[in-house]
Amino acid sequence: MNKFKKFYFTSFILVLFSNLLFAQVKSDYDKEADFTKFKTYTFRGWEKNSDQILNDIDKKRILDAFQHELTIRGMTADNTNPDVGITLFIIVENKTSKTAYTNYNGGMGYGMGRYGGWGYGGMGMGSSTTTISENDYQEGTIVIDFFDESTKNLVWQGILTKEITAKPNKREKTIPKNVAKLMYKYPIKPIKK
Repeated sequence: MNKFKKFYFTSFILVLFSNLLFAQVKSDYDKEADFTKFKTYTFRGWEKNSDQILNDIDKKRILDAFQHELTIRGMTADNTNPDVGITLFIIVENKTSKTAYTNYNGGMGYGMGRYGGWGYGGMGMGSSTTTISENDYQEGTIVIDFFDESTKNLVWQGILTKEITAKPNKREKTIPKNVAKLMYKYPIKPIKK
């Protein structure tokens, strides 16, 4: 029976913490834009020099991941006459999460029974203890904007928010995965080969 309880407790903890690892993705686009006509692109840079908070390696990982996602959608880089101009913006915020756990110890009181005898029931004293723990972490948000170069209008915006992985070797894998999640919202899906 103990192994059974440990299995379910461990499963519960894994599910609870795995929910914290998922990226939140949002997007919006111009419903009148014809995305099939966008075949070429250029990176127009990072808005408000937001890339200064990144090291060169992570910056390259992000740009390479976006370039891969655009390539598998049939788009090619063109810095002279592109169909869309792409800008990126990144924000890193320090966050604190709080978790509260309450341990309740109930009490049992005695009282007069229905026919005059003593029995269990009614009122009793209970106590509870609440423990609050705090966890400091960094949350990163990346915003990608696609502008129609002929009109200079914003045609698509993708936003991804996620807890930042501190270990560089993990970021090497998570950055491409998260960029793929973000680009999944783009109106044109990858070309199947």
